[in-house]
Amino acid sequence: MGTALLVIALEVRWGTTRVMQISTANPPLVLRSEDKLEDIMLDKNWMKLNDRASMEYINGVHSFLNFAFGQPTVSDRIRCPCTKCRNTVFKGRHEVRAHLIRNGIVKSYKHWVYHGETIEKNLEECNANSRDNLDEEENTDYNDLIGMVHDACAFINTDVERDDVNEGYEPQEPNPEAAAFYRLLKDADKNLYPGCDKISKLSFAVKLLHLKCSNNWSDTSMDKLLKVFKEVLLNGALVPNSFYEAKKLIQDLGLEHIKIDACLNDCVIYWGEHANAIVCPVCNLSHWKYQDRTRNIPHKILHYFLLKPRLQRLYMSKITAKDMRWHEEKRINDGILRHPADSFTWKSFDDKYKSFSADPRSVKLGLASDSFQPFENMSTPHSIWPVVLIPYNLPPWQCMKDPYFMMTLLIPGPKCPKNDIDVYLQPLIEELKELWDIGVETYDAHTR
Repeated sequence: MGTALLVIALEVRWGTTRVMQISTANPPLVLRSEDKLEDIMLDKNWMKLNDRASMEYINGVHSFLNFAFGQPTVSDRIRCPCTKCRNTVFKGRHEVRAHLIRNGIVKSYKHWVYHGETIEKNLEECNANSRDNLDEEENTDYNDLIGMVHDACAFINTDVERDDVNEGYEPQEPNPEAAAFYRLLKDADKNLYPGCDKISKLSFAVKLLHLKCSNNWSDTSMDKLLKVFKEVLLNGALVPNSFYEAKKLIQDLGLEHIKIDACLNDCVIYWGEHANAIVCPVCNLSHWKYQDRTRNIPHKILHYFLLKPRLQRLYMSKITAKDMRWHEEKRINDGILRHPADSFTWKSFDDKYKSFSADPRSVKLGLASDSFQPFENMSTPHSIWPVVLIPYNLPPWQCMKDPYFMMTLLIPGPKCPKNDIDVYLQPLIEELKELWDIGVETYDAHTR
């Protein structure tokens, strides 16, 4: 994307916070002189965990990194065994750690043959494990609800050890948005019924709603199906009582958005003062493409994804909240342009709005938009325009990665809005102005 780039700054108002020292030192791998790396019995139970925020998983990642980088033939890069790289890409220690926490490790990679482990297993054991590996491989992507929660709410909510905490410090309680995130994590790790370790309360609701959308089931049929599940499954099964209850369970995943009708000629959007207009106040075209007693179908629909919850989620992750201060605390300030914070425009803005720039957590965003053809038939003259925001507080190797791209608007086609794009930007501009003037209370997981 690249036709338009605009630096936008906004301030998120915070509750009381306190800076603390945090230790992220990795435990060293200690070897006796007579030991060999390949003879060390490594605990790999952490690879089976779905909760990548748990200390057991994080300690397991550290033990893997210590083992892999402790090999005599390794310098500074190893194959990354995350679910996206799958041992095909070489990366440094910091990047491999981030990938394993963000994406998870390939669970079928039980023998670390690419990282120095020598395998001397008999054929019988290999055959016993092969079927388990296939089952895990098939279910890894579909059942990674913990990963979905992190993607929706905080990208990665990695816990870190807290050492040297100031005496008398009282951590702040999470606000409602942060509490909703932690509740999702709990539901994603809670078995549907006692003894069921293949599906959780949250994954059951997600899969059921996916089937409803794919097969066009009615709300009534969903209610009846859930009643059957209640009767069939064991007592104590955490099955929702109705479709409404199932939808309410997953609403904190951030799957909701606002639909705003728009004029066919891009004159106005039916929002704000024109929300109830029957005809376009500019071209007098009817609001509706089709209308009868039961339904009204508009000419165009603008999809708007609220910005405030997504900014709040950046600070629900301990690591991401810490990285949001990188531009102030860890950036090398030697006059070389490596990051937008090194630019003259950024520095001039800081000089003009000193109260805003005084807090390194104040968010500065880049805005970009470009068109793409959503259909397979490229000869069809149809394009839609996503509007994406990028948090420039993050270091350069993170801010331009797709997990941190926030799509806020999806402008409908079939043609380019050209100068009328400002019509569609109104909801976003209004929310940015509200953040600048009023702000929003946010829970900072880094300083708590």
